[in-house]
Amino acid sequence: MAMCSSFCPRTPFRFRAIKHQNSLQFKPFSTHASSTSPPKDETPARIGFLGLGIMGSPMAQNLIKSGCDVTVWNRTKSKCDPLISLGAKFILWLGCISVLSMSSSAGGAFGYKSSPEEVAASCDVTFAMLADPESAVDVACGKHGAASGMRSGKGYVDVSTVDGATSKLISSQIRSTGALFLEAPVSGSKKPAEDGQLIFLTAGDKSLYETAAPFLDIMGKSRFYLGDVGNGAAMKLVVNMIMGSMMASFSEGLLLSEKVGLDPSVLVEVISQGAISAPMYSMKGPSMVQSLYPTAFPLKHQQKDLRLALGLAESVSQPTPVAAAANELYKVAKSHGLSDQDFSAVIEALKVKLQQRT
Repeated sequence: MAMCSSFCPRTPFRFRAIKHQNSLQFKPFSTHASSTSPPKDETPARIGFLGLGIMGSPMAQNLIKSGCDVTVWNRTKSKCDPLISLGAKFILWLGCISVLSMSSSAGGAFGYKSSPEEVAASCDVTFAMLADPESAVDVACGKHGAASGMRSGKGYVDVSTVDGATSKLISSQIRSTGALFLEAPVSGSKKPAEDGQLIFLTAGDKSLYETAAPFLDIMGKSRFYLGDVGNGAAMKLVVNMIMGSMMASFSEGLLLSEKVGLDPSVLVEVISQGAISAPMYSMKGPSMVQSLYPTAFPLKHQQKDLRLALGLAESVSQPTPVAAAANELYKVAKSHGLSDQDFSAVIEALKVKLQQRT
């Protein structure tokens, strides 16, 4: 399949929807524009956000802080609390009862709906950040899923990491309602999400890509448009396959250096100054040396991505022996209760193997 690729650096735009009679026309405007109030007929576009985990919560927070009108949903309602604490407008629907709270401490509006369907029905563009393919399908296509609230003129942007087949399934369901679909998995973990420094790997409806671009620029530092649905998912899986393999090899190096009497902290410094330097090594290395693994990207998600990447490779008969070996190591780490630790905790699986040999 042919793949078209374009790279767009972060641009200083926000986004507003301007009402014209019975239609919505979308117009970008600069974040560096005058603070003069917008015309009275100009209102913020309504943004939905489904999934408020390690990644989704800071992404939604950045939208709110940038003045976007955000309505959220999460299976565990308590995960909405950090967003509520920002002081944004809070709308909670409980059956036919609504509770409204307002504060001037935030520039955006914040609402909570009881189902993905309600969020999609009340918003112009809905983002979804779910943990795995099964959750992504359920939230989009299940009972009271987002697809049930979609219609022509709306858009659904799935920023979850899933396989191509899952993305195409969700795309088909969303598009069958007349709405537009964009897959936009992200490269980056918790800190980049907090700092608005994610990289979006998008594919799907180009018009929705252009509509969503100002929001992507709030949450990220760059974005790539890769053509047909499935290409974004494939790119993300390849990236995470490489990352998981790199971390496994890095873990071996740290343990080997210590085993032969070297200081692993010095190894981290040496690597950081050489040709194989990578931010991941400098950020994770010091904590790994102390056997600390504060979760930025859960190990279970890394193993899931390796599994999906291996499936992708098998589908095109591409050998990936290094990734396959790394995947087995992450599975060992999961079996020892490290699923919710950071993926750097894979080093503990090597320690376990060493202990078993001794």
